[in-house]
Amino acid sequence: MSSITSDSIREKEEQIQQAEKEKEALESGITNLQAIKKDLEAQKANLKQYVAQLDKSLMEMEQNIVELNQQIQTKEEEISQNEKELEAALEREQNQKESMITRIKFVYETGTPQLTELLLKATGFGDFLNTADYVERVMAYDQRMLQDYVTIREYVELCRDELELEKQILDQAKYNVQLEQQSLEELIDQKSRDIVSYETDINNKEKAIKEYEAELKAQDAEIAALEAAIAEEKKQIIANSGTVLTYDGGVFKFPLASYTRISDEYGLRIHPTLGVEQFHNGVDFAAPKGTAIYAAYDGKVAAAAYSGTMGNYVMIDHGDGLYTIYMHASALYVEKDDIVVRGETIAAVGSTGRSTGNHLHFSVRLNGAYTSPWNYLSQ
Repeated sequence: MSSITSDSIREKEEQIQQAEKEKEALESGITNLQAIKKDLEAQKANLKQYVAQLDKSLMEMEQNIVELNQQIQTKEEEISQNEKELEAALEREQNQKESMITRIKFVYETGTPQLTELLLKATGFGDFLNTADYVERVMAYDQRMLQDYVTIREYVELCRDELELEKQILDQAKYNVQLEQQSLEELIDQKSRDIVSYETDINNKEKAIKEYEAELKAQDAEIAALEAAIAEEKKQIIANSGTVLTYDGGVFKFPLASYTRISDEYGLRIHPTLGVEQFHNGVDFAAPKGTAIYAAYDGKVAAAAYSGTMGNYVMIDHGDGLYTIYMHASALYVEKDDIVVRGETIAAVGSTGRSTGNHLHFSVRLNGAYTSPWNYLSQ
């Protein structure tokens, strides 16, 4: 450890001041769940607007949790470093203390005469000057040893104060994550209840069915537009004698890590809340929030965005008119035009969009139409 100086003390004091500001920011950085709920109340009459506003709050909370977890990791590393720094300072303090004890013991055991007495015994002016210089050096040495000890003691106390403050910040960050997670789950549960309530209300029934059908058409139009844009892009590549992506016929990887319970199958089904027959264009896999979503096959990300019905979604182009779509994610880990490989984590399971619970809606499109994912999937 380098020598401890007044600059070291000042630097440590500045670090403590910064940590105190960090703690204050953490204490005031909790999401105000009640304020969010109050703002959402006014949106409930318009389900699409309500879902979009609620999802925005959910994504902000998700990001807050990510940042808090990063802060926790950083803080744990800082605490480990500060513990080593304190240990080194304590060792230095002990060494300085032992040096002073040794010095005092030496003076006592050797009966070193008083400095004034040495000066009086000088035999001449030259001897007096030499003795005076010796006396000054001895006094300066002893004073320096004492001052070093005092400085080290002050630095040790500052190290202790900083370490304690850093541990308080760590505890606060962990507590904030817990609160944010609870608020997140509460908001997701409320969203689920409100969507079900809206769709099953007899007064909203006809309106809800029309809205749902309109949203599905808008969803299909959005995806078809993406496919058309990609097809045009491929024509340009071919015209320029480039190489385009082709599907080699391989089997898809199952898009979730270990959760394979099917909550809704592909094909015609009775909508769970609207009570009308609807075509379900994918397979729903129930899974806990945050479960990793994998790219089913190699390809290029055609879209990674948000939609009122699909929520956060990823669409991957596998070539030859084949696409996979992954809906309702809580987080997206890829961007448009990214190249992904089979099994790469591209998103996390969530309940964004028109969803009443955490799940992955997995769709496959071939040449502009939905097809059964089971034609390509391998569990």
